[in-house]
Amino acid sequence: MRKPLPNIWRMWRNTYIDMKKSVIIGIAGGSASGKTSLAKRLVKAYSSTNSVLIIRQDDYYKDQSDMTMEERLKVNYDHPLAFDNDFLALQLKTLSSGESIMKPTYDFTQYTRAQAVEKVDPSDVIVVEGLFVLEDPLIRSLCDIKIFVDTPADVRFIRRLKRDVRDRGRTMENVMDQYMNTVRVMHETFIEPSKRYADVIVPEGGRN
Repeated sequence: MRKPLPNIWRMWRNTYIDMKKSVIIGIAGGSASGKTSLAKRLVKAYSSTNSVLIIRQDDYYKDQSDMTMEERLKVNYDHPLAFDNDFLALQLKTLSSGESIMKPTYDFTQYTRAQAVEKVDPSDVIVVEGLFVLEDPLIRSLCDIKIFVDTPADVRFIRRLKRDVRDRGRTMENVMDQYMNTVRVMHETFIEPSKRYADVIVPEGGRN
């Protein structure tokens, strides 16, 4: 008589409990695709039964306090090299192992890291969201579940335009120039190809 198949979910869950390791959910997608909205929905959905936190890759833009503002404005912030992904990976490992971190924050109006840091305690579930979460091999390898938010380019551009003017002190001309010169090209070169690594693709944005 054939033996019943094991309960894979129970085995997986018990392994993480035994190891005291956090579950890491990676959410990637284009600029203004709805990554943050989806991450917040996950936190809201599971906060009653789990300890859940969000780590934003945007907070890990490299520190540029040694550069002039003129030099900062010339940086391509839509390229993977604009981020300190090694530091992000290190802090994800630290949280996952049950230790607290001092997370950096970023000042988008000054194009560099802010002086303020945030103490973040470990959690059962860590949701890490950002442009290059699936593009970076090290961060990708840490994710137990990988999600790509797939939103049409025109919708992403309109959302980005509104957000950057409203929240980040940018002018409409600056946002449009950046989109045409770097955002679109970097999306096609790095972000869109990372979709192939996703376990789940969410179409039409984070509110689907």
